Amino acid sequence: MTSHPAQTAQPAIDATPMTALRAARIWSRHLLALAFPLNALAFVLTGPHEGATGLLFLLPMIVCGYLDSKAPPERRAPSPDMPAWPFNLLLLVLIVLQVANVVLLANMLSQQQWASLDTLLGILIVGASSGYSGIVVAHELIHRPRWGTRQLGRLLLSTVMYEHFYTEHVRGHHVRVGTPQDPATARFGETFGQFYVRTVPAQFRSAWRLETARLGDIDMPLYDLRLLRSRVVQGVVFEVGFAAALGALFGPLALTVHLLQALWASRALEVVNYFEHWGITRTSRGVEPQHSWDTESWFTYYALTGLSRHADHHAFASRPYEQLRTSDESPKLPRGYLAMFPLVLGRNGRFQKLATAELKKRGIGPFAEQAEQAEQAPQAEQAPQAPQAQAS
Repeated sequence: MTSHPAQTAQPAIDATPMTALRAARIWSRHLLALAFPLNALAFVLTGPHEGATGLLFLLPMIVCGYLDSKAPPERRAPSPDMPAWPFNLLLLVLIVLQVANVVLLANMLSQQQWASLDTLLGILIVGASSGYSGIVVAHELIHRPRWGTRQLGRLLLSTVMYEHFYTEHVRGHHVRVGTPQDPATARFGETFGQFYVRTVPAQFRSAWRLETARLGDIDMPLYDLRLLRSRVVQGVVFEVGFAAALGALFGPLALTVHLLQALWASRALEVVNYFEHWGITRTSRGVEPQHSWDTESWFTYYALTGLSRHADHHAFASRPYEQLRTSDESPKLPRGYLAMFPLVLGRNGRFQKLATAELKKRGIGPFAEQAEQAEQAPQAEQAPQAPQAQAS
């Protein structure tokens, strides 16, 4: 099953001549992607914190969520003349920040007691940065064509104990999205809690089987030496080794908080997985725009390196984030990505009501058959009647 390029009603490109000033202005908007990792960096560099001063570092996260809920739409098309290097440089900075934040958090906690406010805040603040920036950047990198770039994506995923996502997402999810065989597609009517307990083990099993199939035997036993060449096994060994090194250098508290921030980050990833394809069912051979939820939030687009244009990403998976386009055909989320979190986690019934209305309005997902029947009915009524034979 292969993906076919999505067709959108939006212009594919912006033909406005590119100047250095215009390129710098566009690039500068994407610096919003630094908000979460720089906030986390400030937290770990200034700790340990006295009293409740560490709570101040929650304010930028709250403000970002509020701005995302109020952000205007961003539908501007990309320019083919846009230089790629500034956007790649931003990715490199985000990679360094992610690794630094995880290590510096462990170092800060080596000076802490188990029962401290900084311990809890470290999980929340660095975990949020790992989810929003670490995993989002990793997602961008693992789709790039160059081997070295993909390995950097795998490194970032290892900092949140989710390296198997590299295999499952690229070779599993992108092929099977919107089908019952895809564990990362949330089903119509499925709550986030139901989705989470189903998808996490199912994605790991899928990644494992994709690798054993690649190595020649899908039911390969655990003692088979060919598993040494499994990318999933290699990822598990590396991320466990990285976590163990943090524990050995900085103590058991640092190790525990590292694992908890990783859990927090990977849970954030699954929240995004949940609403990016909720209720979608695909019967076509190729992936089309209506098989992914988009948001037009200006804040989400620039803060999460283009992740909001998810339909175009599924059509052109290796397309760089600054070149992704909007799609008129894709269903639209009621809010930006950050603002979706309280809706999905705190008011899931409300989310499902809004999402169901959008699917029904567009006639996709569980309403596709009804929409097709409604389109065929007027055509049947307007079909010309066969002329009756005239009497001679």
